[in-house]
Amino acid sequence: MLKSMTGYGRGEAIVQEYQFIVELKAVNHRYKEVVFPRLPRLLLLLEDRIRRLILGRVARGRVDVFLSIQENPDAARTVKVDKLLAVAYYKAIKELQEITGAAGEIELEDLVNLPNIFVVGEPVIDALECWPAVKQAVEDATEHLVQMKAAEGAELAADISRRLEVVARLNEKIKERSPLVVEEYRERLHVRLQEIMAGSLIDENRLACEVALLAERSDITEEVVRLASHLKQVQACLAAEEAVGRKLDFLLQEVNREVNTIASKAGDLVISQAVVELKSELEKIREQVQNVE
Repeated sequence: MLKSMTGYGRGEAIVQEYQFIVELKAVNHRYKEVVFPRLPRLLLLLEDRIRRLILGRVARGRVDVFLSIQENPDAARTVKVDKLLAVAYYKAIKELQEITGAAGEIELEDLVNLPNIFVVGEPVIDALECWPAVKQAVEDATEHLVQMKAAEGAELAADISRRLEVVARLNEKIKERSPLVVEEYRERLHVRLQEIMAGSLIDENRLACEVALLAERSDITEEVVRLASHLKQVQACLAAEEAVGRKLDFLLQEVNREVNTIASKAGDLVISQAVVELKSELEKIREQVQNVE
């Protein structure tokens, strides 16, 4: 089944008081690559594990991984007193009283209103303990990503298949036209020689040699047959289970090679027009293949 290189997937999981959210964004890329534009410092230890999970499901393209941690708003919070800072504030106030001679007791409320006396506890996450939850979120996101890539791939396959049918018909048209090219050339040459020689006898042997030379130079039988074979291989790739993007790239290069040879060898208006249409369809197929995994 053909897959696109582009797609999006999202997964999430909850462990203890934390929710892990994973988002995957896949784009076209020549190679297979997984990058982490933003990864929480507390989960850096899991980067390689996450990468291996994704690479196991993706054959080609670049996947950006966005992983965020959200704390459960209902989770119990911890608040600590910065003891050293509180003592420093107290000593500073006492020193200020001595310097200014100000009287009065230092009350608790005088201290609690000072900045940074209380510290909200930072989340402490053990990355390895959280790995099962993170793994589940990554697997869910990857599954959604693969499903989207497959859906887009099906649309690509349908479009490419339709265009291949057009190319095959044009190739058949060229095949049917090819034998007529030599015969028409023989007739034109015969008429031209009659005009030049003004009623004199035409050397039929010489005429036959000229026609044979043209037939040899303009014979496109091999190219037409190879082109038909390549088209069948491209069509077969659309139903393959494995990743075929690179193979399709190669086959289309071969198809273009045959078409260019046909264009250079067949000096015929009808064939030239068919080649122009054929190249137009092939270019559209090539653009679609750039999105194939």
